[in-house]
Amino acid sequence: MGCCSGRCTLAFICGMQLVSVLERQVIDFLGYQWAPILTNFVHILVVILGLFGTIQFRPRYVTGYAAWLVVWMTWNVFVICFYLEVGDLSKDSDLVLTFNLSMHRSWWMENGPGCKVTPVAPPPSWAPEDHRYISIAGCLLDYQLIEVAHSSLQILLALFGFIYACYVVKLISEEEDSFDFIGGFDSYGYQGPQKTSHLQLQPMYMSK
Repeated sequence: MGCCSGRCTLAFICGMQLVSVLERQVIDFLGYQWAPILTNFVHILVVILGLFGTIQFRPRYVTGYAAWLVVWMTWNVFVICFYLEVGDLSKDSDLVLTFNLSMHRSWWMENGPGCKVTPVAPPPSWAPEDHRYISIAGCLLDYQLIEVAHSSLQILLALFGFIYACYVVKLISEEEDSFDFIGGFDSYGYQGPQKTSHLQLQPMYMSK
């Protein structure tokens, strides 16, 4: 009963992770943030494997899922520090999240709640032709706070997922050990009657 409850809870957490990271993946695609896109893709694959391992009693998959969650939480802590500009990090850097392949911008920068976007005309003389210069005003929340909230949600889900993954692996291992103890994997539990290799001859006496 405990294993079933733990597995159901872990499956629910995996489902929540898939929904939240798919929403985040779409947002990162719209903002051309290539490093988060790749990381989100790996996370989606690992969560699917973890969900499969939870349903099919595969402790190795669940263990791998738990190990990845440590990396995932570390990445999201870095993203939070990036947007809050902790240390030498700058939220305007193009190298960290876009590999310098495109201009870094969060989709929430222009599409946050209450944001009003106004094009800047004419653009500066030194501005590249493929860049758009805009003025943003009226945002109810700064875009970096929205990004921090998204990463914080991922850390919270990953923390619960890690705890329940360890719990499910422990329960599955205990069930396998108890099944083996009662002879579930005994290859010689029952032996049928054996055939004799030769017939025993009995002496026969005849009376006159």
